[in-house]
Amino acid sequence: MYKKTKVVFDVETVGDDFESLDETSKEYLTTWFEKFAQTQEEIEEQKDQLSFSPLTSQIVTIAMLNPDTDKGAVYFQAPGKNIKIADKEGISYIPATEKEILQYFWDDVSKYDTVVTFNGRQFDAPFVMIRSAIHNIRPSKNLLPYRYDANTHVDLFDQLTFYGALRRKMNLHFWTRAFGIQSPKEGEVRGEEVKKFFKEGKHEEIARYCMADVKATAELYRRWEKFLSGL
Repeated sequence: MYKKTKVVFDVETVGDDFESLDETSKEYLTTWFEKFAQTQEEIEEQKDQLSFSPLTSQIVTIAMLNPDTDKGAVYFQAPGKNIKIADKEGISYIPATEKEILQYFWDDVSKYDTVVTFNGRQFDAPFVMIRSAIHNIRPSKNLLPYRYDANTHVDLFDQLTFYGALRRKMNLHFWTRAFGIQSPKEGEVRGEEVKKFFKEGKHEEIARYCMADVKATAELYRRWEKFLSGL
């Protein structure tokens, strides 16, 4: 019987500096921010959310892991550095430009039947596809197939909340905590600090944080596959 091949992936992004945008963009965003912010401090917080759009940010890391072999790779931006690290756990850390990261990703993901993410349908998958198009790269597969078919894309956020049936969805930290899996959110780097770390040149730290996210997602996937898949 043919066994489907699977790969878990996750991305980290860094938003543009607000002041680096053109005047039309700044004017539009300022008007948008003021609709949802009551104070100047809240407006500044909104500026830090530019990393959530593929139009105002870039991918700095993509981590990938085969949950059946625990082998994988992390492609990450490390400006000014030329380092390639082969981790003792079978993970390769490879520095690259954003365009190269995307090229590596599509070459790798084309070899698998199924991709696994946590909230990937709402963030990682569309982000990767749009950033690829911006770089004139055609995706090797559609990461956003029919939502209710988990054969091509298993989004654990969808699966574990039964497509939103749970009243409180919660983030990856709560899901790993509940299942007794080490949370990647308890380390030195957290999602909201990626831009700060990137500016400080802590590129490898971001890469390892992204892989920690992927490893936690892979373990969560194993629990879902064993106890809830196919019901």
